Amino acid sequence: MSAMTQTRKEMRVLLLENIHPLANEIFLRDGFQVETSPGALSPTELAARIKGVHILGIRSKTQITKEVLASADELLAIGAFCIGTNHIDVNAAKTRGIPVFNAPFGNTRSVAEMMIAEIILLSRQLGDRNNEMHRSVWKKTSNNCFEVRGKTLGIVGYGNIGTQVSTLAESLGMRVIFYDIVPKLPRGNAKGVATLEHLLQESDFVTLHVPATPLTHMMISAPQLAMMKKGSYLINASRGTVVDLSALVAAMKAGHVLGSAIDVYPDEPEVNMETFKTELQGMNNVFLTPHIGGATEEAQSNIGEEVPTSLIRFAGNGSTTGAVNFPQMDLPPTWENHRILNVHQNVPGVLREINRIVSDLGANIEAQRLATDPEIGYLILDTDKALSLEVKKAIKGLKASIRTRILY
Repeated sequence: MSAMTQTRKEMRVLLLENIHPLANEIFLRDGFQVETSPGALSPTELAARIKGVHILGIRSKTQITKEVLASADELLAIGAFCIGTNHIDVNAAKTRGIPVFNAPFGNTRSVAEMMIAEIILLSRQLGDRNNEMHRSVWKKTSNNCFEVRGKTLGIVGYGNIGTQVSTLAESLGMRVIFYDIVPKLPRGNAKGVATLEHLLQESDFVTLHVPATPLTHMMISAPQLAMMKKGSYLINASRGTVVDLSALVAAMKAGHVLGSAIDVYPDEPEVNMETFKTELQGMNNVFLTPHIGGATEEAQSNIGEEVPTSLIRFAGNGSTTGAVNFPQMDLPPTWENHRILNVHQNVPGVLREINRIVSDLGANIEAQRLATDPEIGYLILDTDKALSLEVKKAIKGLKASIRTRILY
């Protein structure tokens, strides 16, 4: 039995919030011990439960605070089985040498399809007609009902989801423009615009696909809503802090915005079936959904495979490709040697000190790779098996070292 396999059999994985069973299967198949819990845990509950856990998997309701991380005595990595990571103190995790992985691709198609569905539903006021029929009201009208062909869709945030929405919208005959703070290659006939203001003024439909950051906090408020075309529509399935809902209500009551679809909110219930209130309830041509953009069987299965794959690669060879808070690193394994992983403060001279340690101990560096960001350096070092424990102990003793371990 290899040292790596033995190490994995000793590793504990804790999966919370009804993560897809495929994740459980993948970890078990690879030799990990797996515990599951159906719901989110409070920070206090998690601080007690996380002791002795090596890999933690969560969805969007569990809050990972610095206090929780302080109780995580064995934690090596965190997997967010979702796109967003704003519920995790990723900087606190980084300073403890803990990479955080997410699922940037798994629910892309599911969210994009819902955006397209809502564009059509809003354009035809189908939600209102449905509600009226359930109230035994027959109201056949074409007033303010439109085809989407030939209309302009403005996409804010042209990442994985935004580009999928772009492709699907063009297949319906829509004209697509997009705005992103980072230059992006357009898909199909889509065109990038230089400013958010340009996009808002030109679009019949605006969809939002941005993360929660200081730059995006309330980025759609009264001034931006006033810039939108009269009779346009707003769709938000990104983050609840991106849109000022009070301003949106005012814009809709004034008849400036003709409809909206909202899937995310500033404050969301922790569990299903809780009472939920928003000022948008009861308004005409408004679709309200409970953060279900990625809630399909296909998306959850994709995420259930995507995140464990990243975590197992990290556990297996130290790869941090896809981590949101760590330098990106991937070095193929070399079974003839032992692999040492070191996370250290990004200060001058650390690599020189590590190489001096290896040289003074008479060990040999078979492979070495270092990646850094402004705060930390992450080093993978393959060295002689006979001297690896001594090398590891000496590196761990460096003042700048945050975390050092022998992977295999």
